[in-house]
Amino acid sequence: MGNLFKTALLLGVLTSVLVLLGGALGGQQGMLLGLIFAAVMNFGAYWFSDKIALSMSGAQPIDEAQAPELFRTIRNLATRAGLPMPRVYVIPQDAPNAFATGRNPENAAVAVTEGIVRVLDHEELEGVLAHELAHIKNRDTLIMTVAATLAGAITYAAHMAQFAAIFGGHRRDDEEGNGGGGVFGTLALAILAPIAASLIQLAISRAREYQADATGARIAGKPWGLAKALEKMEMASGMARAQPAPATAHLYIVNPLTGGGLRALFSTHPPIQERVARLRAMTV
Repeated sequence: MGNLFKTALLLGVLTSVLVLLGGALGGQQGMLLGLIFAAVMNFGAYWFSDKIALSMSGAQPIDEAQAPELFRTIRNLATRAGLPMPRVYVIPQDAPNAFATGRNPENAAVAVTEGIVRVLDHEELEGVLAHELAHIKNRDTLIMTVAATLAGAITYAAHMAQFAAIFGGHRRDDEEGNGGGGVFGTLALAILAPIAASLIQLAISRAREYQADATGARIAGKPWGLAKALEKMEMASGMARAQPAPATAHLYIVNPLTGGGLRALFSTHPPIQERVARLRAMTV
């Protein structure tokens, strides 16, 4: 019930951002269009956010014949967790990473990168997969995937607002006699909207990662497999060349958008060192 309320709150906040962007672009008519767009996005985000997130990440579905060991591991862990077998996807990336998606356990999917199978040993991979199943068990996947879908929509709308302000704002301000205030207001909103979406992603993700680490360790029966996997994945992600869309970054078990400074401050994931320390202190 808590996650459903938080999902509704998230949809309401991000709807407001889209309506404000619409107003900045086209006044009252723009706000109405923003509201209609938000309604369509909210419907799509609830029912199809998993497909959108998988598509944004480039994930491809696979069957058991293609990866029998991976399927066997996921099935065993799902049975331990009391979950139905999720759909399995592979992301064509070398950096080891994974995420879970789906509006409920019956419609869940687990996506892993090609690199994760090569880099991690069985115990470490089991820890990662148990973490992703923990997100499904804790029903985190709906709110996390909705956030990814709407954050992507807001970022796209903000880019449109920037172009409108730069290429169409001067003419509209001259006609209305605003002296450029409308242009700067639209640009400011276009810049702040994606930041607001990122802050919402940040608030959603950090606490859930700690909880999924703990639940996943209990599902796997040992915390050290995930602890070792997190250390390996953090090191490997720093050397990765291809990176996913920022809107989906908070879905992954390890933040794929590496960097220090402000990027670290606004990271959607808690520090790996803290997560590892908590896992090593656990007794399952």
